[in-house]
Amino acid sequence: MIEVSHISKRFGHRLVLENVSFYVEKGEILGFLGPNGAGKTTTMRILTGFLPPNSGTVRIGGYDIQKEPLKVKRLLGYLPEHNPLYTEMTVRDYLFFVAETKGVERSKRKTQVNETIERCGLREVASRLIGHLSKGYRQRIGMAQALIGDPEVLILDEPTIGLDPKQILEIRQLIKELAGKKTIILSTHILPEVSMTCTRALIINKGRVVAEDALDNLTYTRGVSISVRANPQTLLSTLNSIDGVKSVAIEDEKEGIVRASIETGQEVRAKIAYNIIQNGWELFEMTPLRASLEESFVRLVTEEEGQ
Repeated sequence: MIEVSHISKRFGHRLVLENVSFYVEKGEILGFLGPNGAGKTTTMRILTGFLPPNSGTVRIGGYDIQKEPLKVKRLLGYLPEHNPLYTEMTVRDYLFFVAETKGVERSKRKTQVNETIERCGLREVASRLIGHLSKGYRQRIGMAQALIGDPEVLILDEPTIGLDPKQILEIRQLIKELAGKKTIILSTHILPEVSMTCTRALIINKGRVVAEDALDNLTYTRGVSISVRANPQTLLSTLNSIDGVKSVAIEDEKEGIVRASIETGQEVRAKIAYNIIQNGWELFEMTPLRASLEESFVRLVTEEEGQ
C-alpha cells in the first residue's frame, strides 16, 4: 500500500533524509521510531504531499505522490505532530467542515460525523467550541478528522500526546481495531505503544533507516533465566567465572531450587549448562531473556552512531 523508494531531503546544506526506503503492506500497522531530529516528521510530510523530496519516489495505493497528488490525498487521513484545528468552531461543525472538504457525499456526512464522534469519545463535547477544550480532547478531534472520509491509509504523528492514561488506552484500542482494515504508520516516542499496537517497526536515526523488521526480530537475547537445585553462593561463584557472563542475580530460592537471571555478552547457554552438569546440579529450566524494545532501540541508535 505504501512504497517509499530512496527518498532524500535537504534544507539548505543540511541533509535531513538520506536514501530512505521502506514499504507498508495493506492492513499493516508500522511503528515509525527515532530520536528527536531523526527525520520522522519530515518523512511523514513527504508521504502526505506537504513537502517534495529532493530525490526518490513515494507511491501510495499505486499512485505517485508527486505525479498524482490528489489521488493519493483521497486515500489519506493525517494527524500531524502539531494538530491544526479551527478553535472558533464547535467540534461537530468542524468535523462537518472536514467531511465537506474531503468530498464526502452530502447524504453520508451526518452518519460519518456521528460515527466518528462516537468512535473517538467526543459525544459529550460535540457542541462545544474547540478553543474551550483541553489538549486531550483536541488531540481526539485531530484523530477524528483523520478518520473522516474513511481513508485507506492513516498517518499518525504522536496520536496520544497530551492524553490522560484512560484516553491513551482508548486511542490505542481504536488503532488496534483498525488493524487489517486500514494501513497505518504510527510515529511515537512511547515505545510500549509500538509494542501494543504495531506488527512491525522501522527505526530511523540521523535521516537514515537503521533497522526495519517484525517486533520480535528487532529485540535480541541479552541473557538467560535458569532454575537449578544448588547452593546459591556456589552457583553464583560458578556462573560468574564463565567467560561471556556479564552479571548474575539470584532472584529467589525455594526448597533448594534457585532461580537466577544471567546477563551475557554472547551466546553462552551451552557453557552454563555444561558447568551445571559438571557440578552435579539439577537443571530444571533455562529460558532466554529478551531485551525490551526500548533496550533494542537504544542499542541500535548508539551502535549506528559508533558509540
